[in-house]
Amino acid sequence: MRRTGVQRHRLDEVFRQKENGRVFSDERPFLYHGVRVMARSAKQKQKLLYLLKILTEQSDEEHCLSAQALIDALAAYDVKAERKSIYDDIAQLTDFGYDIVLVKAKTGGGYYLAGRDFELAELKLLVETVQASRFLTANKSRELISKIEKLASKAEAGQLQRQVYVANRIKTANESIYYVVDDIHRAIQGNRQISFQYLEWNLQRELVPRRDGKPYQASPWALTCKDEYYYLIAHDSEEDKIKHFRVDKMAKIQVLDRKREGAALFDRFDIADYANKTFGMFGGREEAVTLLFENSLIGVVMDRFGREAAIRIRDEAHFSVRVQVAVSGQFFGWMTGLGAGAKILAPESVADAYRQHLKETLASYGEKQAD
Repeated sequence: MRRTGVQRHRLDEVFRQKENGRVFSDERPFLYHGVRVMARSAKQKQKLLYLLKILTEQSDEEHCLSAQALIDALAAYDVKAERKSIYDDIAQLTDFGYDIVLVKAKTGGGYYLAGRDFELAELKLLVETVQASRFLTANKSRELISKIEKLASKAEAGQLQRQVYVANRIKTANESIYYVVDDIHRAIQGNRQISFQYLEWNLQRELVPRRDGKPYQASPWALTCKDEYYYLIAHDSEEDKIKHFRVDKMAKIQVLDRKREGAALFDRFDIADYANKTFGMFGGREEAVTLLFENSLIGVVMDRFGREAAIRIRDEAHFSVRVQVAVSGQFFGWMTGLGAGAKILAPESVADAYRQHLKETLASYGEKQAD
């Protein structure tokens, strides 16, 4: 078959314009020397990706995009499209597994991406969790929320932004929290010990190392959330006991080339039980105590000790519960907060310690207040 000069000229013009930086974006094919040729720019080859990007960012159930709207949106990325090619592209994305819905209506109809990894209600829950997490700094919270917003359409992201209130929430000051958590996970997965400095606040409102900066060494076994903070549960080899550390107060963490210790203790260790009986995550002497409550406090007891707590009906107005607790000032403070509606029945040694705690607290207010 003889090739015409017109066909050869047209192909030469395509390459000439491309070399000169003038991209020939016409999608329509033509014949050159009997070969079907499609003149396409580099962006034209990415058309499906741009189309998916547009549907992801700009469409949802309340915001459909017509074929013409998609053509215009693609044009903003310097990608040319025709109505028929839009239908073909949508069909390809659907065949690949994307849940793209066509809404037929005289006005407001069009396509939207229905199948997303997260529903809007789930994203709102994630945003609220990030906001409430004290172990995340304000800056890290905002960064994480910005990433969560990208999982929704722009319209839905606007709804997420309206519920963001990070500025006045109590947050940690440790900006390295992400890296500390990552190092702890790496140590756990690699069965390695860690060393770190443990920080505390001074009167100048500065976080400074405890023990004059002498590093702690421990075998990390688990991470858990309690009272809005993140804690490391670890084995202390020196004392051969389980301890916990606030993750946001850990600094200069190093993964050591030493295998973890304390496996025997953790084989029978219940993290949830440990967290529930350790008030405010302050350690103390562990005791089995029997507590008496007014019936109106049943919800408080359920929230504190769980549905499996051993509850016994005492009379029409009271019930008791026997639980394991870490006897500490935090435990006594919790009891005090419940007022006369809560009482320690046994053992007598814990009841006596609580009486002494109350006497010392009252004495600190002086005679006038004691009267």
